[in-house]
Amino acid sequence: MNRVAFRLKIRHVIALVLILSFVLINDSSVAFADKPTNDYIKEKESEIEKAQQEQKKLQSNISGYKKELQNLKNQKANLDEYVSQIDDALVELGNNIEDLSSKITAKEIEIENVKQELAEAQRIEREQYEAMKVRIRFMYEEGDTYALELLFSSNGFADALNKADYIASISEYDRKKLDEYILNEQLIKAIQEELESQEQLLQEQKSSLEQEQQEQKELQEIAEANIRELQSDIAETAETIESINAKIKAQNAAIEALEKAVEEERKKLENQINYDGGTFRWPVPSCHSISSEFGNRVHPILHTAKFHNGIDIPAQAGKDIVAAYDGEVVAASYTSAMGNYVMIDHGSSIYTIYMHCSKLYVKKGQMVSKGETIAAVGKTGLATGNHLHFTVRKNGEYQNPLNYVSP
Repeated sequence: MNRVAFRLKIRHVIALVLILSFVLINDSSVAFADKPTNDYIKEKESEIEKAQQEQKKLQSNISGYKKELQNLKNQKANLDEYVSQIDDALVELGNNIEDLSSKITAKEIEIENVKQELAEAQRIEREQYEAMKVRIRFMYEEGDTYALELLFSSNGFADALNKADYIASISEYDRKKLDEYILNEQLIKAIQEELESQEQLLQEQKSSLEQEQQEQKELQEIAEANIRELQSDIAETAETIESINAKIKAQNAAIEALEKAVEEERKKLENQINYDGGTFRWPVPSCHSISSEFGNRVHPILHTAKFHNGIDIPAQAGKDIVAAYDGEVVAASYTSAMGNYVMIDHGSSIYTIYMHCSKLYVKKGQMVSKGETIAAVGKTGLATGNHLHFTVRKNGEYQNPLNYVSP
């Protein structure tokens, strides 16, 4: 098969697909907008009531959680104050312990100095005592001979008297010095004992303060553990409140949406169109002829017998197309088969459809009046020339438009 034949075959297939699409669309029902009903409104009002009840429950829950949150915060504030007081007490204890430590150190230095003084006094005492023993032993062993030698060796009476006094004073001096050193030793021992007693007292005070400090630290640790637990409870409760608030917010949005839907539905019911049985207007004022009737016909493209679901009104491109009767535009769009088209709801399940328009002058949701221009004649979609394909549907079935309009 050459390329030309292949292209022709492709074009033929595409044409058949488009033709079949046109036939199916023309022969099928068009989706209609849901009609507003009182049952729908009652259903939505019931949903609103349920949502409001749920919202009250949520608000009641959040009130309880807020009280619990405040209670937890108060407990934490009390513990924070307690910990602050413990901190102050620990600072004071630390300062007191530090002061006692300084005093103990100073006292230990004093004791050490006194010990050195005592050791020195004891050394001098021992030395004096040893010297005295030597002299006394010497005098005892020599007896009067030594004393006589001193006297006879003197140069005169006065010298002899002085030497005699010296002999007597040696013994007296030794006794006095020995007594002095003994007293000094006793004094130093007394001072040492007093200092050691003071040191012991300071150590006991320090030990007592350190024990109190440890107890305060343990109380602080318990309080801080309670604070952490309360903080966790506070965070969890706050998260719960936030979650409930989010649910309430979502519930409010849902209630607002339901209320809006009910309001819109009520407006639709108030503005609902009811066909009053009046005569439809011819949709193309510039042309009153019909090129293809409603019913079975030979299809202009397929050349086979086919049901035609409307009438074709030939007219020049751009000529006005008007609404056949009062109603609401439920569609103003485009498809590959219908081209630009408009669909109008006239109430009582009656709809009119206007196809192959070159332009559309209305939009979905717009209310139109009988005879109001809604579009312009054209040949968009699957059309053999400029014309309006006009259809009427009632209760989901195509009707002969000539039962509603006259050329």
